[in-house]
Amino acid sequence: MVSFFEHTPTPWRIAIMLGGLLLLWMLEGIIPRFSFRGNKYRHAGTNLFFTLTTAILNIAFAFAIVTTSLWTTKAKFGLLYVFNLPLWLHTILALLLLDLIGAYLVHLVQHKTAWMWHFHKIHHIDKEIDATSALRHHPVENLFRIGALLIAILIAGVPFWMVMFYQSLSVLMSQFNHANIHLPQWLDNGLSWIIVSPDMHKVHHSHYQPETDSNYSNIFSIWDRLFGTFKTVPDTTAIQYGLDEYEDNKYQQIGSLLKAPWDKQ
Repeated sequence: MVSFFEHTPTPWRIAIMLGGLLLLWMLEGIIPRFSFRGNKYRHAGTNLFFTLTTAILNIAFAFAIVTTSLWTTKAKFGLLYVFNLPLWLHTILALLLLDLIGAYLVHLVQHKTAWMWHFHKIHHIDKEIDATSALRHHPVENLFRIGALLIAILIAGVPFWMVMFYQSLSVLMSQFNHANIHLPQWLDNGLSWIIVSPDMHKVHHSHYQPETDSNYSNIFSIWDRLFGTFKTVPDTTAIQYGLDEYEDNKYQQIGSLLKAPWDKQ
């Protein structure tokens, strides 16, 4: 596994992302959680545009990510180098810390900081949540997330291959927990004790703010339970997605979404 993720070329990483998306797209057709009211293909096209911008920015900042992780390894810098940990434990703790700092905390901060929220809200304007919604992020928001990842690598001390492993797992988990799939309730509830399940994350996309301000985790649900931001609702099929002030259909179009952070709503 070390060798695979250390030498995985960019096309392979893209294939992992698209492969997960394709699998979940098919599952959404077989066991959907809700029926689409709009045009599913137009919706996917908009979201895939933002997926593309996310991928481009990650490639653009790949040098900084690689350089930072290689330096922490060479200098033995970071919390996880304080002790001589076996590889398996270093990997688990690295995934936990990267998920905490690079996903949960930066997500929480964007909800609590007004000027950052204006960029993050593009993700929440989506009125029909499915696997393509996973990487629907404004390009400026992606800079926040890349910055948080770099900070996480420095704090934790994470080798390059672990960063690649984390990023691949993070993308797949984000696609999974946004997917419009209906799992048996016992399974969804059971999964939500360890990882973020589809129903758990659907609550976060509710238009009702007390629900929007909950369930920030991406991979491990432990962070929401630990910091008191975990929330459930009796029936996730009754959730109304989106933001009340962005109901106009123009906000499902790429141009309007790119400009939305500067709108006066």
